[in-house]
Parts: sequence; structure tokens; C-alpha cells
Amino acid sequence: MDLPSNIDSKFRYILIAAKRARQLQSGGRPLVQSPSKKATKIAQQEVSAGLIPIENIEIKSDNGNQGK
Repeated sequence: MDLPSNIDSKFRYILIAAKRARQLQSGGRPLVQSPSKKATKIAQQEVSAGLIPIENIEIKSDNGNQGK
């Protein structure tokens, strides 16, 4: 599997595609023309085409307060 350049891991790719597939199954309109009728395949094509916005959130850790 080739990951799009804006996605850093296969795990993140799967999470994004799964969330989009749920949106499609709930009535969302596809952003790509696809011969496939499967929401999962369409979602993967949308993510690979860069049509799904991805937001990376940094988690700040406070190592000084562990164990208190």
C-alpha cells in the first residue's frame, strides 16, 4: 500500500478512511467518481486523492507532574 504524502502512517490512513466510509454510509456524497459501490473503497480513493482534509493535533505532555 502506498500512503499519500500527507499521511504519516498506515494506522492514520485506515482511521481517516474508516471515518469517511461511515460518512458515506450515512448518506454523504462521494467526492470521486468510482466504479465501486463500496463505501470503504470510495473512501480510500478519496483519501489517496487528497480530497479529505487531515488535521494533525500535537499532544503536549507534562512530564513534571507524573506520579503526583
